Amino acid sequence: MGAGTEPDGSSRSDEEWERFLRESVAGTADAPKEPSARAREVARRLREQPDRAPEAWRSHTPARPKRRKGWYAAGLVVSLVLLVLVALAPGRVVDLFTGADSGSAPEAPETARPSQAPPVDAAQRPTREEPFRGSPAAGWASGAAGITVPKARAVGWMGAPEVERALAASRDFLVASSLDPAVLRGERPEKAIALINPHQKDVRDLLDTAFRTPSEKNDPLLLFSRFQPSRTRLVGDVVKTRGRLTYQEGERGALRVTADVTFVYPVTRAGEGDGGDGDGEILRTIVRRELVLSWDDPAKVITEPGTFSVTSYKYAMTNGGCGPAQGYLTPPFGAERRAAGSGTTTDPYDRTAPVGQGGSTGDECGSATRS
Repeated sequence: MGAGTEPDGSSRSDEEWERFLRESVAGTADAPKEPSARAREVARRLREQPDRAPEAWRSHTPARPKRRKGWYAAGLVVSLVLLVLVALAPGRVVDLFTGADSGSAPEAPETARPSQAPPVDAAQRPTREEPFRGSPAAGWASGAAGITVPKARAVGWMGAPEVERALAASRDFLVASSLDPAVLRGERPEKAIALINPHQKDVRDLLDTAFRTPSEKNDPLLLFSRFQPSRTRLVGDVVKTRGRLTYQEGERGALRVTADVTFVYPVTRAGEGDGGDGDGEILRTIVRRELVLSWDDPAKVITEPGTFSVTSYKYAMTNGGCGPAQGYLTPPFGAERRAAGSGTTTDPYDRTAPVGQGGSTGDECGSATRS
């Protein structure tokens, strides 16, 4: 018969067995006369360690769970970050929780001419931290990412791989002519010029004189976006873009690439806000360009490898300046801005019609419904 087992085979509970052992040690009158070997062993240990409570037989005390201090530390860090944001940019924290600035969820790439203009957002002034605030451009992609390039297929004298390279180079021209930081600061756009067929006489004449003696006929702005650094500086290093490339077969089997892209440049007067006070007036100069580029078959047209001929160029601008050509975009600040814009009223974000149809072109000084 095993210890802790009744004659009829049933088992004693742990509590009964512990009471039995203690009564045996204490010499209780009704204790069994001949305890088992296990009982005698436990009784001996109890005598040797009278202050220590016996461990219950078949008992288990689970380990205490450790406190998870990581959650408290993470919560503390988040709280500190929010306090810093509130101190440095309270407006942005409010916008984060109220959604004030952000009807600006990223828009899908433009793959075809849109059927309607972007919705009008609540009027909000741009800031140094958010120069596209209150503008449809807040949801546009930045730089080259906003220029959609279609999938290449064989056209004319070019196979699909050659068309793909030509499309990439066409986008490179837009980047080098209207997004390169040095060019935007007024430097000569050497990388962009290198992509133009050097044997195209009319464009070569324009390039030879435009940067030296700009005029209405030979104006660098016809192809390039430039600001005069002594007068204007960009706010931040992001230019928002939206547009696309399309292509088809042109004359003599050439690849004819059409680019239609809007560029949004946040700018302020040079010298204002440089000390971090953020008080300088911020405008958005908006330039929409429509270019047709011809990648000619060298067997039929005199050209150089890796270059294209410029077939046509149009542009429309808002907050880009009026008056005689200066070779630079000249945003109107202060009193100049209030006096500018007496011509056609246009929406610079409306891309539903080609440049020059339903809106102003580069040689007009109209007023914009929004910027």
